[in-house]
Parts: sequence; C-alpha cells; structure tokens
Amino acid sequence: MSYFKQHIFFCTNQRSDGRASCQDHNAQEMRDYLKKKVKGAGLAGQGGVRVNNAGCLDRCGQGPVLVIYPEETWYQFKTKKDIDEIFEQHIENNKTVDKLMI
Repeated sequence: MSYFKQHIFFCTNQRSDGRASCQDHNAQEMRDYLKKKVKGAGLAGQGGVRVNNAGCLDRCGQGPVLVIYPEETWYQFKTKKDIDEIFEQHIENNKTVDKLMI
C-alpha cells in the first residue's frame, strides 16, 4: 500500500536562460493554494494527499503544469478556477478534468 493515496507535484521551476518556465505563471502561488485546499478538506497526510514542489518536469513549454500520481495524470492550469476544478473533480471525486489534461 502506498504511503499517500495521491501525490501531486507542481513544477515551480524558474529557468535563468529565458526559456519558458512554470514559475513565470505563478506556479508556486497555485501550489500553495491547492495545498491549503487539501489541508482544509482534511485530506493531507499519510493515506491521503501530498502536494509538493518539483523542479523542472520538462514540460514548461506547456506550463504551468502539475502531475498527479499514482494516476500519472498531467494538467496545465492558468487560474485558481482551474485548480478548484482539479481539486473538486480529480482529487475529491477521482474524475479527470479532460479539458486541462496535457
């Protein structure tokens, strides 16, 4: 059995060479927002959901991005509304948000 039911990685990478980076789109702020929602819903911790920063996930050109394991589901997001939708559909109800998948 896995330690966490779901593990969510947000690319919060900031490249220094001018190439697109997820952090160019407030990825850290969005990660913090989702982490707060997960904790507020009582879903955080062992057997629940873990929200982490990640270095470059090598998809910054499609970013900002996050990936949810063990489902291996990749999402692009732009707004808190997108994060809300991922939280409500995928995290709480185990349904993918097709329009945000990459």
